[in-house]
Amino acid sequence: MRIRLLAVLALLTIGTTSPAHAQDTLQQRVEAALATAPPGTRFGLLVTTEDGRELVAIDPDDRFIPASNTKMLTTAAAFATLSGVDSPDTAGGAAVRLDKRGRRAPDVILTGYGDARLSSAPDCVANCLAALADAIAARTRKVRHIIGDDTLFPDQRWSPGMSWNNIQSRYGTAISALTLDDNELVIRVVPGATGRPPAIGMLPYYEVENLATTVAEGETELTFHRFPNSRAVRLTGTIAAGAEPKTLYLGIDDPAHFAAWRLRTLLEARGVRVTGETEARHRPFAPSDDPAERTGPPPARPPEGEVLARLAPPPLALDLTHVNKVSQNLHSELLIRRVGLVAGSGSIEDGVAAIAAMMERAGVPRTAWDLSDGSGMSTYNRLSPRAVATLLRWAATQPWGAAWRATFPVAGVDGTLERRFGGTPLEGRLFAKTGSLNATNALSGYMTARSGRTLIFSFYANDVPADAGATKLMDAALALIAEAN
Repeated sequence: MRIRLLAVLALLTIGTTSPAHAQDTLQQRVEAALATAPPGTRFGLLVTTEDGRELVAIDPDDRFIPASNTKMLTTAAAFATLSGVDSPDTAGGAAVRLDKRGRRAPDVILTGYGDARLSSAPDCVANCLAALADAIAARTRKVRHIIGDDTLFPDQRWSPGMSWNNIQSRYGTAISALTLDDNELVIRVVPGATGRPPAIGMLPYYEVENLATTVAEGETELTFHRFPNSRAVRLTGTIAAGAEPKTLYLGIDDPAHFAAWRLRTLLEARGVRVTGETEARHRPFAPSDDPAERTGPPPARPPEGEVLARLAPPPLALDLTHVNKVSQNLHSELLIRRVGLVAGSGSIEDGVAAIAAMMERAGVPRTAWDLSDGSGMSTYNRLSPRAVATLLRWAATQPWGAAWRATFPVAGVDGTLERRFGGTPLEGRLFAKTGSLNATNALSGYMTARSGRTLIFSFYANDVPADAGATKLMDAALALIAEAN
């Protein structure tokens, strides 16, 4: 990939120009290079100096599907809105309480407060569901129902405009204030004897119809299918007899129920007798959850009752870095809801309203953007390059601006840019959020030009035919612009 990028850059840099027309020629050369993209590809690009002087502009006011560039707005709003992001996340940790009525055994209420990092992994060392199970086991040896409570947010498990086929995978797993293990269920597929189904290792929350086959040789090609709100999974495809085990990640449609189910298994392993059912408690979305329809105060948050134990996850700032570095969808969706909880009900709409207030402070016109989620999985989202460049320029002047920029992937170094720009002058000198969705590529952030100046850029490719991808052309164009400045 490094050689291919350098080859594209070499093609872009052919030719010389007079100093009087250097900037015009740079624009023309970038336009000519992007014109070699597959037919139908639509580009938007704006590159400016830190003071806003435009260097290259290609349809900068058109609106594009931004994919995971959406996470830039969500994380910026979190830095701008949520207090204490650098301290332990006491607002986000899950809690358990015992609800005892009369002489019967108490119900266990497991309540989520919007943090994504609760874990039931055997090697968990922080923010562990096992710690809550230990607290219950130390208090009582018999309980009734196990209830997962995610009523902190309204029940909006999937955002408008997200493709339904993503629901079965980790990329489109359901969103819930009570999140465990990233709301993913892991299946480990191990080759069996040739001609026989492979072995499967997983928690018994889903029922798997194993139609896969072990073959003597060849590529491993495994696929799973699960309908929304179904716990039946069909595994098909092949795995080679000598292949390494394959790990698949399934989305979970009712995370609050899954968390309660997992807590039940941990309690039973500790000798606690559970006599009742495993249940989930949700808060249906209502007009009061939409700021455009709200006529009164937002709904009250879940009652605390007698809290037996509550976890304090690591600082939220660490999760913001995780969101942008690896482009984690679930965590970003939880962030937009937590942002919306500050002055509202914790709905997607409240989170978008908080982003709108931030964008207004940044000087971005409301017509330049639209969001329907916090991660970029929604195909309804739209951003213009000028809107994002304006946000980037404004954020650089904010007290949290440097910390926000530090959450971005670094070219050729880490995150989703680890394998891009390697061996070019932008390696280690470009800090940007990536984005990739069907027929869409995006990249926006900051880069250091050859002169040492910081440039701000926002770059989109939409309608890329047949998922051909436009990243190589985009990367080469940015390298050319940085070299010319």
